[in-house]
Amino acid sequence: MYPNVTCALTHGTPWELLVATILSAQCTDKRVNEVTPGLFAKYPAVEDFAAVKPEVLAQDIRSTGFFNNKAKSIVGAARRILADFGGQVPRTMEELLTVPGAARKTANVVLGTAYGIASGVVVDTHVQRIARRLDLSSQSDPVKIERDLTKIIPREKWILFSHQVIHHGRGPCAARRPRCSQCELDSLCYAKDKSYE
Repeated sequence: MYPNVTCALTHGTPWELLVATILSAQCTDKRVNEVTPGLFAKYPAVEDFAAVKPEVLAQDIRSTGFFNNKAKSIVGAARRILADFGGQVPRTMEELLTVPGAARKTANVVLGTAYGIASGVVVDTHVQRIARRLDLSSQSDPVKIERDLTKIIPREKWILFSHQVIHHGRGPCAARRPRCSQCELDSLCYAKDKSYE
């Protein structure tokens, strides 16, 4: 259904993708993509983010919500990447998890999209919901869902699979009102809240 879909967050570098992914928490990709062009023009390098005060950055990202915490994470991430990784976003899960603001989901997004490294499956709210709807996992914890998915999805499909499910969750399988009559996966789905309006 979605053979060529990719990450919806606009970015030019692994660092920009990391920032955009941190901003995307509890925020739409559309909103993030509205904020990041001006943000990256104002702060073009990791060093610029490391030098700004979090309370100043917070005002630049205010519209993404949770801006104080996100600003602290981004400034902390920039400082860690400069101090420990020579200014380059690390390429391993273990190293990325030491960067402020980068939990498993964010690390999987950056490793998969920026570097093509299939370290796991991105489990965002769409993947979490649809994995349960399609009986791919009965878990509610994202780490446990990821573990279930990595057992049944071939490793070479982990990166694309996440993008495909996220795209499906933004399309016919929307959280508030799934359009099951338009869904090509309808016959495979046993969700209790199907909608055929």
